[in-house]
This record gives sequence, structure tokens and C-alpha cells, in this order.
Amino acid sequence: MFRLNAVRASHFLPSLILLLAGLAAAYVRDLNVFFTSLFNVLPTLVLLLGGAYCAVYRRQRELFLMVTVYIAYFLLDTQTDFYRDNGRVREDAAVIFHLVCLLLPALYGLFGAWQERTHLAQDLLARFAVLFAVGGVTVALEQSYPDALLAWLAEIRWPSLHGQWMSLIQMAYPLFLLIFVLLIVQYLREPRPLHAAQLIGLVGIFWMLPKTFILPFTLNIMCSQVMLMIAAAVSHEAYQMAFRDELTGLPGRRALNERMQRLGRNYVIAMTDVDHFKKFNDTHGHDVGDQVLRLVASRLSKVTGGGRAYRYGGEEFALVFAGKTAEECVPHVEAVREMIANYT
Repeated sequence: MFRLNAVRASHFLPSLILLLAGLAAAYVRDLNVFFTSLFNVLPTLVLLLGGAYCAVYRRQRELFLMVTVYIAYFLLDTQTDFYRDNGRVREDAAVIFHLVCLLLPALYGLFGAWQERTHLAQDLLARFAVLFAVGGVTVALEQSYPDALLAWLAEIRWPSLHGQWMSLIQMAYPLFLLIFVLLIVQYLREPRPLHAAQLIGLVGIFWMLPKTFILPFTLNIMCSQVMLMIAAAVSHEAYQMAFRDELTGLPGRRALNERMQRLGRNYVIAMTDVDHFKKFNDTHGHDVGDQVLRLVASRLSKVTGGGRAYRYGGEEFALVFAGKTAEECVPHVEAVREMIANYT
């Protein structure tokens, strides 16, 4: 079931800013020594800092998304360094590049959709096992049958669907499309900043791969940006957990306390609650009670006059009007009260 009412542009905004910044930086050709040195170490720095951040919050899914992106970066960076230093590609460049084009979106989608539902240690071990198994089998095939593997990867299976614009192996395109649809469905079912970041990150990866050997620092920049998107999403969700009420979607009591410190001298606070809510909750059950709270919160969030709604606790809500007098706010409070009372 899709939760379209929970979709927010703010979920996508940080990742879109990072994506656009990465695109702009990738097209800058004349870089001084400082930026050249920075881009060379940036992916490693982002992995270490972002990985430590995810580990502190016990976010294995995000950690393994970062690790997956970094492994792809490391494999391709070895190839691009050789290409820049020698003016030619390594003998295994084609097979490595094609494998990354296939396995990066596959593992990115797998770890992106794999939610933490088991014990922390079991989940961590399972993810390591998958990564190790895929990596071990891939290395074994590449070492034992490089020519056969390259031929299988590069084969054009659907000639009628193949275009001259395709810079990646043909199998990569339906795989990217499948993962993109999977991540869209995941976001619509559970809209949250992480799922939005995964979508934008996949777009960045898709743009990056064909440009890997063309634009000098595309690989370094975009891999760093994708990992930053994931770390920023973890930070965004940590903020929401602290300051936003999960049930109603309104800012919570901590957010209200923060706002109170910045209101100045002139403000109005209207405290509201739901009459006979405890009796209603006991009669009809907590699930129906939660629906009532969501309904009330959705109406309070539409208060006019510059007011903002907060969930204070339980069935109590607060409306805050900055720079207003009580006489100015009464009509707006009464209007939202009538809206709730007349709901059918």
C-alpha cells in the first residue's frame, strides 16, 4: 500500500543538491593541486566518516550501501589511474568495468531493499556473507575464465533494443531500470529520506559509469556524493526521530521547546486536546484512536494566520503564532476547531 500523503519534497532535497553539485564539479577540467589531491582522498574520507556515523547509529543497511559504492570506486579507480598514467587501459579493464556495471546496481538494490529485521550481529554477518560470496565467485570467474566471462557480459542479447547511445553493456540497462522501479516502490510504501537518497544515488551512479574514463574525476566525485547522500539521509532521519512525531507527522515536544527559545516577546500559544479521547480509545481500540490523532493533526497543520501545529503529548496539541496577539489568533483557532468538529 502506497503512502502518497507522506511523500515530501524535503526527503529528496539534500540528495538532489549533492547530485547537482557533483555534476557541476565533474565538468570542471582545470583543477589546482589542492582540489586534485582532495578528490583523490575524498571517497576514502567519506567512507571512514560516514561509515563510522552509520556504525554509531547501528545502520547496517546504509553502511553496506557505502561499502558497495566504495568497492566499485576502488576497482574502477585502479583502472582510471593506470589509464591516466599510461595513456592506455589495462588488459582486464573491459571485464572489470562490465562486472562493476552489472554488480554495482544489483548489490546497491539488494542492500537498499534489505531492511534490518533480525538481530544486529546476525544481520551484519548475513550482509558480509552475501558480499563475500558475490565477490568470491566473481573473482574466481574473472581469474579462471576472463575471455569467456567478457564475451558473456558484452553479448548483445536483444539486437532490436540496442542503441548506439548505449555506453554500458546491454544487461546493465534493464537491471538499472528494475532496481530503480524497486526503489521507487520502496519509497512510495515507506516515504523516508533514506529511500529518497537511494533513488537519487542510483541516478548518480547511472550517470557516472559511462563518464568514468571520459571526465577526469567523475568517479571520485560521484562516488563521494552518493556516499554523502546516504550519510545525510541518516542524519536527516536522526533529526526527524528527535524532533518530529512519528504517528502524526507534526513537530514534537522537543521541536516546540526549541521554537519557544526563538519566539521573542510577542507570541501566542493555543493548547488543544481531543475531548473524551481516553474513553473513545478504550471503546474502539488504539488503532482507531491513532487514526483520530492523525486526523486531528492533519487539520491542525492547516491552521491559518501564520500558526504552526505541534504534538505536545498524548491527545494534546499546541498551536504557536509568532508575533501575534490573542485577538488576532482567536478567529484562526476557532476556524480550525470548527473544521475538526464538523468532520464527517
